[in-house]
Amino acid sequence: MPKNEAKKKEYSPIQQGEQPQASSSMGAMFRSEEMALCQMFIQPEAAYTSVSELGETGAVQFRDLNADVNAFQRKFVNEVRRCDEMERKLRYIEAEVKKDSVSVPDLPIQDAPRAPNPREIIDLEAHLEKTENEILELSQNAVNLKSNYLELTELRQVLEKTQGFFSDQESLNLDSMKSNLIGEETAAQAAAQAGRLGFIAGVIQRERIPGFERMLWRISRGNVFLRQAELDHPLEDPSTGNPLYKTVFVAFFQGEQLKSRIKKVCSGYHASLYPCPSGPDEREEMLKGVRTRLEDLNLVLNQTQDHRQRVLVSVAKELPTWSVMVCKMKAIYHTLNLFNMDVSKKCLIGECWVPVLDLQIVQKALSDGSAAVGSTIPSFLNVIETNEAPPTFNRTNKFTRGFQNLIDAYGVASYRECNPALYTIITFPFLFAIMFGDLGHGVIMALFGAWLVIWEKKLASVRAGEIWTIFFGGRYIILLMGLFSMYTGFVYNDIFSKAMNIFGSRWVINYNTSTVMRNPDLQLDPFYEDYDENIYPIGLDPAWMLATNKIIFLNSYKMKLSIIFGVIHMIFGVCMSVVNFNHFRKRSSIILEFLPQVIFLVLLFAYMVFMMFFKWISYGYHGAPFVQRAGCAPSVLIMFINMMLFKASEPFENCDEYMFSFQSTLQMVFVLIGVLCIPVMLLGKPLFIMMTRRKHRAPTGHNGDINQGMEMSPEPEEAKASAQSGGGAHGHDDEPMSEIFIHQAIHTIEYVLSTISHTASYLRLWALSLAHAQLSEVLWNMVLQMGLKNSSYVGAIMLYVIFAAWAVLTLAILVMMEGLSAFLHTLRLHWVEFMSKFYEGLGYLFQPFSFKAILAAEDED
Repeated sequence: MPKNEAKKKEYSPIQQGEQPQASSSMGAMFRSEEMALCQMFIQPEAAYTSVSELGETGAVQFRDLNADVNAFQRKFVNEVRRCDEMERKLRYIEAEVKKDSVSVPDLPIQDAPRAPNPREIIDLEAHLEKTENEILELSQNAVNLKSNYLELTELRQVLEKTQGFFSDQESLNLDSMKSNLIGEETAAQAAAQAGRLGFIAGVIQRERIPGFERMLWRISRGNVFLRQAELDHPLEDPSTGNPLYKTVFVAFFQGEQLKSRIKKVCSGYHASLYPCPSGPDEREEMLKGVRTRLEDLNLVLNQTQDHRQRVLVSVAKELPTWSVMVCKMKAIYHTLNLFNMDVSKKCLIGECWVPVLDLQIVQKALSDGSAAVGSTIPSFLNVIETNEAPPTFNRTNKFTRGFQNLIDAYGVASYRECNPALYTIITFPFLFAIMFGDLGHGVIMALFGAWLVIWEKKLASVRAGEIWTIFFGGRYIILLMGLFSMYTGFVYNDIFSKAMNIFGSRWVINYNTSTVMRNPDLQLDPFYEDYDENIYPIGLDPAWMLATNKIIFLNSYKMKLSIIFGVIHMIFGVCMSVVNFNHFRKRSSIILEFLPQVIFLVLLFAYMVFMMFFKWISYGYHGAPFVQRAGCAPSVLIMFINMMLFKASEPFENCDEYMFSFQSTLQMVFVLIGVLCIPVMLLGKPLFIMMTRRKHRAPTGHNGDINQGMEMSPEPEEAKASAQSGGGAHGHDDEPMSEIFIHQAIHTIEYVLSTISHTASYLRLWALSLAHAQLSEVLWNMVLQMGLKNSSYVGAIMLYVIFAAWAVLTLAILVMMEGLSAFLHTLRLHWVEFMSKFYEGLGYLFQPFSFKAILAAEDED
């Protein structure tokens, strides 16, 4: 539908009880849906619920009406900050849940809750605040308890490890020392007067021991005796839970001054000092007390952990729901910031792109949003006029989405431009299968694609990386490529490089066995009686797999097939341009561009395809009335070159150069007509635009009447088309004639040269098919045959091992690598050779405000 007609249509509000109109997915695949630029007027109290309803439908792409306003100066910035704060709390809660290895249940997108209403937002905010404070309090209590537990554990280790240290001191008569780490000053003085040693005991991290020893040596000039022992088991950091490897040490010294220095060094190296009695009885008594306190503290810790676990388990059940609700709230307020407030501040105004088929759905969403808050003033939706190019929206389903993504990867279609994805559904897997044609490998690929399709609901939730996502997204493409490869493999009679003798070979030898085996000069002629009644039903005769000239025959056969399908594919692409010209009312381009292009392509390259079929019939089919000798069959390639160069070549002896009598005259006529099409393509459109401009240029100054010639001059059709076309057809009203001539010259040269280069490019169908078949044959002959040739029991054992290697190489090289290569070459044939004939791809995607898309994007992140 033309764009100006869409602007003039009026859409009445949906009546109560009326169902929203649905649209056909396949109909939308032919070209992008018609879009309408709408202006909506919403009451402030109904704005939140209305946008929430629109987010559930996912049918509206909003435009930013406050592009020049700072993000911090918009109306709903405070609400966005509240949502950010709630997201921060959710991230903290989620981190605590994951730290305790509590499983969070998955929430399917289809089961996601709706956005909370404004009253529920306050309750949700309070609930998150309460939950965060509770988890914070539990975490802080756990840290304090673990810190006490760590200190008591270190003290127990000090008391246990120093038993050996003090037993050595007792042997030196130091057991009478009464001072400890924090011994009183009188006891220290007594010990110093008696000439006895003081000591400091503590715990230090293992990696700090070397520096700690060096520093003690330097400050005491070697007068400190340090004993140390590593802990048997690592301790747990109360804050992070990381393991701590520590060492117990006791530093013996003499003198109060040295004691203060040692304490400073311990403080600098973050060593924990603990009191340690010098007497064995006191140490034993203190150790018993520490162990009792550890048991009590361990019991409290277990109870605290159980309570924390119960709280986190209950929170984990609600966490996905809270995250979805907060995400939707934030998206709503971000969208409301795109709206504008009217002068009276009693209405919010927004602009959006809406598919015309979804206008009633949008109107219903607005009415539901107003009804949800009991607003008495309804919301309005008006279609407004615009000259801006609308976004491109192709409605897809799970089957067509993969093919549409292939086209969008090249370039999004211009607005209302013919969409190649519809035809790619068939042509893409078919061209792939021509290159990949092997029945065995096709079965493997089809089974993999069928597995992805059948179990798609379970596999959709799998997150296994980007490569898996690509495979799963193209599951229907893989399935069709496998099925088409099975068909072409059947036609090629090729399954793992071997032939199938299903219908029985039609090859007949009219000699006995001794004559064939003993006569080295005998050549077998493929011609035999009743040939027309014994044609092989479908595909290749299995006898070709045993022929010495198999490669020569398959080369010719597959090369001709690639040229035939390539020319048909290109002609179809050129014909698709008529659809665009007709839709955008550029009827002159049909005559001045399409006709010369298709005539040039048909008279030269389609004629070459015709001659291939004519040659097969004339020189290979016995029942044809004009059959000729097989040895006289001319080369179609040489014939085409001679046709373009207006030259002749010497035929074989007793043979004719041409296949029919008037072929030379016909070829000369075709070439001349093709050459005459080039100036039409080069000058036709620019001259037509020049004549149109002169014809409809307004005359001035006739007989003093300033309106003369203006009122009755109709608007030219091409001008209408340029105004109506969004992105699919570009007008030339504002373009200088010199640029029009230059652009048309570039397009003409590109098209003429591309007919040759693109035709040659389709030879990749033949090249990859031949390479795939030869790789498969080499893999069979050089790997699997090693086990098949050995007839003893050793061969059975070898075959068991060799088959595994053959299967791995088949999957890795022939299915995956060759499949990827054929896929990329097929993609290039569509992007360059096919779509360049009619596809511009200068549009931009329709990206609606959709909660489902937002949640899916967050899920991928």
